[in-house]
Amino acid sequence: MTEGTHFDQVTIIGAGLIGSSVARAVRRGNLAGRLVLADASADVCAEAERLGLADACLTNVADAVRGAGLVILAVPVGAMASVGAAIAPALEAGAIVSDVGSVKESVLKALQSLLPAHAHLIPGHPVAGTEHSGPAAGFASLFDGRWCILTPPEGADEAAVARLTDFWTALGSKVEIMTAQHHDLVLAITSHVPHLIAYNIVGTASDLEAVTRSEVIKYSAGGFRDFTRIAASDPTMWRDVFLNNKDAVLEMLGRFSEDLTALQRAIRWGDGDQLFDLFTRTRDIRRRIIDAGQDDAQADFGRPHKP
Repeated sequence: MTEGTHFDQVTIIGAGLIGSSVARAVRRGNLAGRLVLADASADVCAEAERLGLADACLTNVADAVRGAGLVILAVPVGAMASVGAAIAPALEAGAIVSDVGSVKESVLKALQSLLPAHAHLIPGHPVAGTEHSGPAAGFASLFDGRWCILTPPEGADEAAVARLTDFWTALGSKVEIMTAQHHDLVLAITSHVPHLIAYNIVGTASDLEAVTRSEVIKYSAGGFRDFTRIAASDPTMWRDVFLNNKDAVLEMLGRFSEDLTALQRAIRWGDGDQLFDLFTRTRDIRRRIIDAGQDDAQADFGRPHKP
């Protein structure tokens, strides 16, 4: 265990996929003397306790953060303000407060005015996940080899930033530090808009009058099938992402719409060269993602196939 990664107590608020995965990774690395989970749902807490994810799971978030040196908010970004207000009076002096949300500017705005001056707010975003949710969906290796982006506000305590960096490194992540505004722009094109497109195309297919829903399911080829995986992601989380990162998402959607119009024009006028050039460039992006270790080169995304 690296010095600086251990906390006497780590509290994770939200026992879904990410929160439960953090809990498992903390256990794996022995990074907390005491590990506490909190969730508004008594049923979720009961499941977390049955799975042995933490030393305790509480429904009262203020009680959960007492004594914690690190508090991680693993709740939808739309709930950050209400959770921040609830935990603020109970935070220990010097406590680090972070999160795992996919949007960062709104988290800063929601929490900066609520948290006490004696706590260190350092928003974070582990760029990892699956389409599944709930305490049972998590796994300790979720963050291994994946990026975790930290977006400390101007003037943030350097020792606290370094300690949180060491913590995420111990969980298996590669850590990058950037501004919240830049994070939101990058994630708008790499994550948020692709999810929006997936939700839209699956919804369009479902609504087509000339194609029955049973045919959509029966004849799902690779492209549509993989869109449905993305579109199966948690509705509450993604609703909040789009409402809280609307400026960056709308900017990227504008650019996407312009490029899509150019693609329509190329198809209409039979411009095969333009189509070939685009598909060549995009194929190269896929190869570079694999070379960077961000995905597997196995055929069909590593799905098992009978011989």
